[in-house]
Amino acid sequence: MLTVNEIQQFIGDDIASQLKHDAREGERYYDGLNDILQYRMFYYNADGEIVEDKTRSNMKIPHLFYRELVDQGTQYMLSDTDMIKSDIPELQDILDEYFNNNQDFIAELTEAVTGCQRSGYSYMYAYRNADNKISFQCADSIGVVEVRANDTDSDADHVIYWYNDRLAKSNKIIKRIQVWDAQNVYFYVQDNEGVIVPDDSEKLNPRPHTLYKRDKKVLYKGFGFIPFFRLDNNKKKLSNLKPIKALIDDYDLMASSLSNNLVDFDTPLHVVKGFEGDNFDELQTNLKTKKIIGVGDEGDVDVKTVNVPYEARVAKLELDEKNIYRFGMGLNTAGLKDTSATTNIAIKAAYSLLDLRCSQLEIRLKQFLNKLVKVVLDDVNQTEVKDYQLKDVYYSFTHNIMSNAVENAQIELTNAQKQQTAITTLLNIAQRLDNETLMQLICEQLDISYEDIKDKLPDINEADNSINSAMQTLKDVNIDE
Repeated sequence: MLTVNEIQQFIGDDIASQLKHDAREGERYYDGLNDILQYRMFYYNADGEIVEDKTRSNMKIPHLFYRELVDQGTQYMLSDTDMIKSDIPELQDILDEYFNNNQDFIAELTEAVTGCQRSGYSYMYAYRNADNKISFQCADSIGVVEVRANDTDSDADHVIYWYNDRLAKSNKIIKRIQVWDAQNVYFYVQDNEGVIVPDDSEKLNPRPHTLYKRDKKVLYKGFGFIPFFRLDNNKKKLSNLKPIKALIDDYDLMASSLSNNLVDFDTPLHVVKGFEGDNFDELQTNLKTKKIIGVGDEGDVDVKTVNVPYEARVAKLELDEKNIYRFGMGLNTAGLKDTSATTNIAIKAAYSLLDLRCSQLEIRLKQFLNKLVKVVLDDVNQTEVKDYQLKDVYYSFTHNIMSNAVENAQIELTNAQKQQTAITTLLNIAQRLDNETLMQLICEQLDISYEDIKDKLPDINEADNSINSAMQTLKDVNIDE
C-alpha cells in the first residue's frame, strides 16, 4: 500500500512531467485557449527601455481548428456504433446489451476517443452499476497516475486518480484522491496544497471495487486487477496538436494582426502646414468634433492614408489553413464549396487524409475494446456459466461520408436501365431457352434467389402461357420484398 508521502510525490512528479504538459496543452487548444490570448506588444521608449504598448489595438483571435480536427476523427471513427460483433446469436445479444445498444457506453466511448486524440491518451474504468452489471466510464487522463514498481514493468501496481471536487468557504480547492490496487480503493482528501489525509466522508475506506446486494446482504468483491484501461493515440502518447500547433499559432497571429491593422489605420493622417491655432490639442479636437480646422494664408492640409497589406495576409492565411488540414490529416470542407458539382471521387479524395489517420487509430481502438470485452465475457461466463471466448468476437467499423446526391441518383438510373435492357434481351431470346433457365437468369438480374421462390412459381410445363405467368409472379414477389 502506498504511503501518504508517496502519493504526494507521485502526483507532483506526474503533474510536472512533459507528458502531462503536452496533454494539458492539447486540452487548452481544444477549448480555444490558444497562445494568441497571451500575445503582448512592446516598443523601445526614448530611454531605450522595453515598454508594453497599450495604446495600439491588440486583437486576440483564437481559431478552433484543433477542435474541428479532433471532432472529425471521433465522428468518423464512431459514425456506426454497431461495431462489436459475433457470429453466435446469443453472444451478439449480450454484446448489444453491454456495448452496441448501450447509450451510456457509447457516450463514454465517444469521450474516450475524443480525449485520446485531444490529449494523446485517455482512460476508461470498469465498475458495477445498480443492476450489478459491468459498466464503463471515461476518466480524465490529467488526473490519472500509473504507479509501477519498476520503470520496465508493463502493468501498473497502483493507479492514483484525483480530481478537484469543489472550492471550500475559504476559496481553497478540495482535491479528492483515489488509490486503486487489484482488490481495493483507498480514499484520501487534500485541502488546497495541504497534507493528504484519509477521506472521512467515505463510510467504507478502503473499499472493494464493487458492492452489491444479494438476498438482502451486501457483498464485496474486487476485480482481481486494476480496472483502468488506457487508449493511446500513438506509441509516444502524443496528441494530434503537435504537427500543427505552429501553423495554428501563425494563423491566429496573421488574422489578429490584420484586424489590428484595420483598426489602427482606419483613420487617415492629417499633415497640417501653416497651422495658426493655439495648440495641437485644439487641432485634434476640431478634427474629431467640428471636422474643421483653420490655417493661414500659406497653410494647407494634406490627408495621408496607409495601405494595409491585405492581399499578402489573406494569401498567408489561406496557405496556413491548407497546411493545417494537410498536416492535421483532416477534412477541409472549404475545398468542397459546391458539392452539387463535386464528384464522389473528389469527395473520397478529400476524405483520404482523415481516413488514413483514423485507420491508424482504429488498430489501437480494437486492442482497447478487446480489454473491455474480455472483462464483460469473464463476468458473463462466471455468472451465467458460459464459455464465451474473445476469439468469438470481432470488430467492424463502417465510416459514413458525404456524397453527391445528384451523381448517386444518376448511377441508380443507369443501373436500372442496364437491368431493364438485360431483362428485355432475355425475353427476346426466351424461345431459345428452357423456362427454368430463363427464370434463373431473370432472378439473377432482379437480385432474387431462385431457390427461395421456385416453389411459388406455377407449373411451367403445363401452363399455357408459362413465361407471362412466371414473369407476373416474379413481379409480385419483388414488390412484396
